[in-house]
Amino acid sequence: MPGDIDHEKRALRAELRERRSLLSAQQREAAEVELTARLDALVEAFDARSISCFLSTTSEPPTRAFIRGAVARGIRVLLPITREDGLLDWAVAGSEDDVTLGLHDLPEPTGEILNPLALDEVDLLLVPAAAVDRTGMRMGWGRGYFDRTLGSMQKCPPAYAVVFDSEIVDELPRDVHDQPVTGAVTPSRTVVFPLP
Repeated sequence: MPGDIDHEKRALRAELRERRSLLSAQQREAAEVELTARLDALVEAFDARSISCFLSTTSEPPTRAFIRGAVARGIRVLLPITREDGLLDWAVAGSEDDVTLGLHDLPEPTGEILNPLALDEVDLLLVPAAAVDRTGMRMGWGRGYFDRTLGSMQKCPPAYAVVFDSEIVDELPRDVHDQPVTGAVTPSRTVVFPLP
């Protein structure tokens, strides 16, 4: 039942937020170093020249060092910009100075805005998630931006959720609009999920 699924998701999201809030500064710093190395290795494995990623908030798995390094190596990194209509625009990553708070107080780039179709040209998607289950089902934070994005792409490149180690779980509540991912990257491992 949809109401039961919504309730389960809300409870699970609250638990995941609480877990993330308990991470120490040292744990976050260690996670950033390890996650950056894993994301770099994934980009190299796909020989990706253009990717999408997200500017992490203080509670999310840290992606900013990875983004800076990727840009410095000449990789084109598209970052999401939230829209009122529930879709995502994109901007090419530049310097850290080019960041502002957008809708929902999410960090967003301030460069030239590209429409949702810009994502069709990337080789690899790195997406935020609250959790991912062992079948590859991704649960976001409830706004649906990335479910809509993944579900609307005609030719979706490999999509990997970026999560903390404890956020790969056995099973998640799922709704009809929820979209699976190819794999997940955590500070300690990269997981590829079986094809459905």
